Amino acid sequence: MQEETARSAIDTFISAFNASDDSYVTALLSQALTSDVVFWGPLGRSEGIAAVERFVLDIRRHPAGTGTMVRCSAVDMPDEWARYQWVFTTPNGGPRLAGTDVVHLRRSLIDQVIVFAGEIEPSAS
Repeated sequence: MQEETARSAIDTFISAFNASDDSYVTALLSQALTSDVVFWGPLGRSEGIAAVERFVLDIRRHPAGTGTMVRCSAVDMPDEWARYQWVFTTPNGGPRLAGTDVVHLRRSLIDQVIVFAGEIEPSAS
């Protein structure tokens, strides 16, 4: 049951990247995130839904065109932490980015997001 709740919050968060109009982004994020969410993204740490909204809107306005964000793995959830993999693809064979997010849930909402963008290189042993 806990994994299903996490999956729902994560999929709602991802749906904000794919909203049909920018005006829907805030409502979708508000359904998935706590108001005091801590977001660790490519540009550092930020707090609050407005900060996450700025990040989502920046991704939606990618120079190569409006892309599509999808969860491409199951949700793995030990206790209140969950992780999943995602892929962001821009139109017409444009740039593609993949990564893994780790999220923490509080009362069925995401209160922390840690974004790991890109692939991890194998270790040199």
